[in-house]
Amino acid sequence: MNSIRQIGKLAALLAVVASLCACDNMTTRQRDTAIGAGVGGVAGAALGGNALSTLGGAAAGGIIGNQVGK
Repeated sequence: MNSIRQIGKLAALLAVVASLCACDNMTTRQRDTAIGAGVGGVAGAALGGNALSTLGGAAAGGIIGNQVGK
């Protein structure tokens, strides 16, 4: 069970890294929002270990990233 969780965390991290490669045409604010959502989602998954904490972390990270990019 623990190895499945580690594989899930690794897959989430790889998805974030892959999605950040598409940030060439984004504004700084859009990029910061995407980065915040990705980091927040990974942090939520690491801390809570369920889908709700991942979603909450992504939402909070996206909001924080959006506000930092102003």
